[in-house]
Amino acid sequence: MPYAITLYFHDKSVYYESMNLDEAAVKIREKMARAGHIKAKVKFDFGDDGCVFVDSSIDPPEISHENKDADATLALSLDTFEKFINGTQDPTIAFMMGKLKVKGSMGLAMKLNSILED
Repeated sequence: MPYAITLYFHDKSVYYESMNLDEAAVKIREKMARAGHIKAKVKFDFGDDGCVFVDSSIDPPEISHENKDADATLALSLDTFEKFINGTQDPTIAFMMGKLKVKGSMGLAMKLNSILED
């Protein structure tokens, strides 16, 4: 469930709504469309917010919210994922800080790192 934050700057309010699971799935689809060389099953686990499963080993790739087994699982918050997408958080630094956890193939996770940063 997304949450909203109201920020106040110099007597002006700015409404900020964080990314939700469906928006994350759209971004993941866009990123994976440019990564035709990756043929694998990847799961983005957003904890209580749900997950996005990508099977790019088939054509066309399957993208769903099903919790299936994957070659690599990236566990992170939607907020951290959004920061990857907008370029304010480096995935490698997030991993070192514990904001991103990887289960499964670390080599595949490294390939995904470069895709998320683009």
